[in-house]
Amino acid sequence: MLTGLLLCGALQAHAQTAADHSFRVADGKFLLDGKPFQIISGEMHYARVPREYWRSRFRMAKAMGLNTITTYVFWNVHETEPGKYDFSGNADVAEFVREAQQEGLYVILRPGPYACAEWEFGGYPAWLLKDPDMKVRSRDPKFLKAARRWMLRLGKEVAPLQIGNGGPIIAVQVENEYGSYGDDHEYMEDIHHMLMDAGFTKAQLYTADGADELTRGSLPELPAVINFGTGEAKGEFAKLHKLRPQGPFMSGEYWAGWFDHWGAKHETRSPQEEADEVGWMLKQGYSVSMYMFHGGTSFGFMNGANADGANSEGKNYQPDVTSYDYDAPLDESGRETPKYDLLRKTIAEATGTTPTPVPTIAPAQQFAPVHMTGAVPLWSVLPKPVPSQQPLAMEELNQAYGYVLYRTTMQGPVQGEVNLGKLHSYAQVYVNGRLIGTVDRRYDQHALPLDLPAGPAVLDILVENTGRVNYGKAIPGERVGLLGGVNVGGRPVTGWQNFPLPLTDPTQYKYTAQACSGACFYRGSFTVPRQADTFLDTSGFTKGQVWVNGHNLGRVWDVGPQKALYLPGPWLRKGTNEVVVLDLQGQPGVKVWGLDHPDLDGAVIRPATMK
Repeated sequence: MLTGLLLCGALQAHAQTAADHSFRVADGKFLLDGKPFQIISGEMHYARVPREYWRSRFRMAKAMGLNTITTYVFWNVHETEPGKYDFSGNADVAEFVREAQQEGLYVILRPGPYACAEWEFGGYPAWLLKDPDMKVRSRDPKFLKAARRWMLRLGKEVAPLQIGNGGPIIAVQVENEYGSYGDDHEYMEDIHHMLMDAGFTKAQLYTADGADELTRGSLPELPAVINFGTGEAKGEFAKLHKLRPQGPFMSGEYWAGWFDHWGAKHETRSPQEEADEVGWMLKQGYSVSMYMFHGGTSFGFMNGANADGANSEGKNYQPDVTSYDYDAPLDESGRETPKYDLLRKTIAEATGTTPTPVPTIAPAQQFAPVHMTGAVPLWSVLPKPVPSQQPLAMEELNQAYGYVLYRTTMQGPVQGEVNLGKLHSYAQVYVNGRLIGTVDRRYDQHALPLDLPAGPAVLDILVENTGRVNYGKAIPGERVGLLGGVNVGGRPVTGWQNFPLPLTDPTQYKYTAQACSGACFYRGSFTVPRQADTFLDTSGFTKGQVWVNGHNLGRVWDVGPQKALYLPGPWLRKGTNEVVVLDLQGQPGVKVWGLDHPDLDGAVIRPATMK
């Protein structure tokens, strides 16, 4: 009985302690436990940073003077199939939040369900697109049902970690920059109440938009913060004062850099200008969250893309590189940059506080060129095909990422062109195993000249998902593959074999020492003396993907600007390691090697007609 009374008393004391903690808005100010609180935050995404490094990055945040970490939650990371959830390993978002608290940081959670973030499909799971009639990011009942199921499940993981329950989550964002997409306030209320039903009632709910879009995306009952970039603080806050004179006043995303597209130059921003602007905001008493504090890496197939246009056609398609360095205060590998030092000094001066010492990060390592001793042609590892009259979208094959090979047999002779119609997103076209050309959505390309010889000919079209669009009106139409049928010489082609190639484990293939050219997987091994970071120089390859010890590091594309992939130390083994490279236009003898620095500003290559 005494034990029971003691336990009861302990639980009551814990409940009382948790209840004493609160974060809310009153009189135009953020109040933490009833006292004014200035949020000094930085964005960092758990899925873009190896779990082994989360705590190290939090300590770097504290040392720069931050008191809060902001993170998106990526739906597609956790619900890879409808109703099947994963919160393990790098997907353990609750552990990410707990470790932030243990390191003395509060957390702002951005659960979406739409994220943007230059992340594949804005964080939506690809299986939403299997139903061609579903309209994501709308009041479509099918979408809301799927989103609600996800939100309720997410709530079980992280709602207990809100500040009202004794956790570090002080604020939860409703949707994300919806004013840049639409103005359906009923939809926003749907998401608002969905979050509340999921248990997000013990932290401050809020919305975030650009100041010019605030009236379209905000809700009158919730605080609204604004997002903007370098040089815009004074003008954007002036707009916020007019729209929401009662406050609170916060930049929910202060863009402390920018992201990179394949085939474009590496983006940078002025460190001094950003430090001066952050200092100005803090001295005004405004709160701020720097996007990004630490960008990390869109490992695997997780990079997003941009596209123009007011509809789902998605013109001017621009896929993002694997690196999410973002020219942030911490670089892709978590090491401080000149921005970090300037912002650390600026925050200390503006707040009158002395930050904790900057932790020491072990240096990155180099290693010698790796000879690729094994190879296997892509054509030798094709799975069993799925037959259809018209080419099937990747989503119809229950596939989210990777490639699809479309094959048909035609009767020649035929002269004219092969028109791929609506292509998402990049294709190589082969006749009888010979590559005749590529078709690239980046340049709104659709067709190639075709000259089939007399007799039967095999037409292969290898399509890559180079990243679904994550921002703008094109989002609902981001199915992958040959989406409008194929015409040859002006006539529709039917009778296809669809080979799904998700490439989840290319280490299982049977590699040989025989030379391989064209679309090939190459395998090699290398030895390192320690588990330290490195950057895998892939400049010898053309286009494809890289795996080390089974970890999918990301994409290779010789168009630049990224020429090396970040390889985290914890993913290496002391001693022998295995590297596998897919190169769509591979040649024997090409090597990779380890650099002790990134290469994000390599030469940019464009087709002659685009220069």
